[in-house]
Amino acid sequence: MKKILLLLFILPLMAQAGAPYWGKTGHRVVGEVAQMHLSRKARKAVAELLGGEGLAEVSNFADDIKSDRTYDRFTPWHYVNFGPDEAYGEGKLSPEGDLVVAIEKCIAVLETPETPRDEKVFYLKMLVHFIGDLHQPMHLGREEDRGGNDIQVQWFGRGSNLHRLWDSNLIDSYGMSYTELAGTLPRWSRHKMKAAQQGTLLDWVGEVHQVTNEVYDSVEAGEKLGYDYSYQWWDTVEQQLLLGGLRLAEVLNRIYG
Repeated sequence: MKKILLLLFILPLMAQAGAPYWGKTGHRVVGEVAQMHLSRKARKAVAELLGGEGLAEVSNFADDIKSDRTYDRFTPWHYVNFGPDEAYGEGKLSPEGDLVVAIEKCIAVLETPETPRDEKVFYLKMLVHFIGDLHQPMHLGREEDRGGNDIQVQWFGRGSNLHRLWDSNLIDSYGMSYTELAGTLPRWSRHKMKAAQQGTLLDWVGEVHQVTNEVYDSVEAGEKLGYDYSYQWWDTVEQQLLLGGLRLAEVLNRIYG
């Protein structure tokens, strides 16, 4: 009974502090958008692998397993650091892998017919999360500030940092569930959606990195942020969520036909 009471006291504090629950809504939005744009073959293949679960339901798997030390080697796969004037690969790359390596690995596993089913399930769940991470600008941040984690700001009078601001503060403050948010994203024309899905993984990395640089320029350390910042940047938040979902669907449609 004491353990239960202790957990009831600690869990709200953990959620308030931001660990380990950052970004769940955003990842679910990306999964929900992708689910809506799967081809018939891809939808069938995904449903078979996930036992009927949708992409939104498994979108936070890669974060959930962080509590198990067995999966520590995947931690560096959630981000990639490079300088503001660099392209991916021009600077030092992590020997432990990074977000680009992670996505390429997931795709390779899923494309290989001989891959055991349980391994395909694992890497499909990981892919859903990593494509979401790719489109959160601060996951393509700078090594010296740990992707914005060391840039402290105030969000509606409470301490936060630039990474957390984009991971969760902006989305959570909007006050919508992931289904509500996915349903209210901009309605792009078929032509615009198709254009957004074109290009290579590195093209997408370069595009998001431009947004990353803009986000870095959007704040000063210690700045007090609130409604004005949300109003100014919400269109970008919606854009990145939509792009993440559309491109996740494109990757899965390519794999499964």
